[in-house]
Amino acid sequence: QVQVTESGGGLVQPGGSLRLSCAASGLTSSNWHMAWFRQAPGRQREFVAAVTWTGGTTMYSDSVRGRFTVSRDNAKNTVYLQMNSLKPEDTAVYYCAAGYYSRSPSQYAYWGQGTQVTVSS
Repeated sequence: QVQVTESGGGLVQPGGSLRLSCAASGLTSSNWHMAWFRQAPGRQREFVAAVTWTGGTTMYSDSVRGRFTVSRDNAKNTVYLQMNSLKPEDTAVYYCAAGYYSRSPSQYAYWGQGTQVTVSS
């Protein structure tokens, strides 16, 4: 049974930092690309960042490039999203997903339950 579980969300002030973690278990192969998406109230789920299986290639949305960093540790079956210089518009539920290396949520087969990130003073 595949499980994808996010953690690390919370309340942070504008300009602050958070690190999200995503633990993946039950995948029959390490050869899964991983991504982060987010969804704010009343908005569609949007792509944030993705990392290939080796961790050697990453991509980001324009809105987070330069502020967020995605990485993975295959020995721990964990993916990270380091978020710096957070803005109120980053407030959303953040989801981790496993699948093909893509910006489209339809290319990801497995999803976590999400973790809330709130940026507010």
